[in-house]
Amino acid sequence: MRVKVAESAPTAHRARPEHRGRPPRASAPRWRSRKVRGLAYAAPTAVFVTVFFLLPLLLVGQMSLSDWPLLAGDRGVNAPENYTDITDAPLFWPAVRFTLLYTGVVTVVLLGLALLLALLVQESRPGAGFFRTVYFLPSALGLASASLLFWGLYSPTTGPLSDLLEGLGLADDEVSFLGTPTAALMSTVFLIVWKFAGFYMLILLVGLQRIPHEVYEAARMDGASRAQIFRSITLPLLRPSLALTLLLCVTGSLLAFDQFFILTKGGPDNSTVTVVQLIYREAFQRLDLGTAAALSILVLAVLLLLNALQFRGLRRADES
Repeated sequence: MRVKVAESAPTAHRARPEHRGRPPRASAPRWRSRKVRGLAYAAPTAVFVTVFFLLPLLLVGQMSLSDWPLLAGDRGVNAPENYTDITDAPLFWPAVRFTLLYTGVVTVVLLGLALLLALLVQESRPGAGFFRTVYFLPSALGLASASLLFWGLYSPTTGPLSDLLEGLGLADDEVSFLGTPTAALMSTVFLIVWKFAGFYMLILLVGLQRIPHEVYEAARMDGASRAQIFRSITLPLLRPSLALTLLLCVTGSLLAFDQFFILTKGGPDNSTVTVVQLIYREAFQRLDLGTAAALSILVLAVLLLLNALQFRGLRRADES
């Protein structure tokens, strides 16, 4: 028995290093299968982006360098003229000025009201959830549907607003909400603020709720007033949410089309024509897709530049 045990022990001892030294055969196939699964998950998104973004962008770039009529006609290379002749369009500079004016007014009014609403419903008090829902509900409506709704409300013949103002004694005659350039601008701004204030309020509300309550309590114990707390604590800690809302608001305002196309159709006297409306007119009224594509590339370049400047400014503020 002693001899057998002595013989078997070294055998078992020699077998262990051989078993430990074997390479893990399942590691390579597992890594490969994980990589294949990752590619399979990313493939639908890659196909979608390629088909609906990259290829149309390349086509627009080709169109912007060509004489490309919408209907049948000769298509030839027209490399610099589409870009150099943009400023010669009679409505180009008025459209640029009006788009910038509209963007500035909407950004100031919309973000100010959204921040006010977020501060009002920040605390968890009775009725706060109800008001959050009420403020957010208009954003669930499509922009085209909301524009049609306000077009009916603003109508001096069939809309109720003009009769309501006359009944209250605030107007002596029919009110033309879209009859003058200033009235058309303010009426459209009111529509956009009504529609999107709740959406931006929700973004800012999330940012407010991420601020620790201990910071506010420490500031109150030090004797800070509400204005000081808002200026020194709330605004600096809310900077990422404010940057996101500013980015979305500026981008959406520069690309404004639906509300003006439905409410004013660029009137009165082409005073509310935006840059995107000008692209639409060049493409589908003047049937010149080359100039429309050049305008589209120009708008895309401006948006990319603005977004890059905003991100750079936000990064510098965070580093400081």
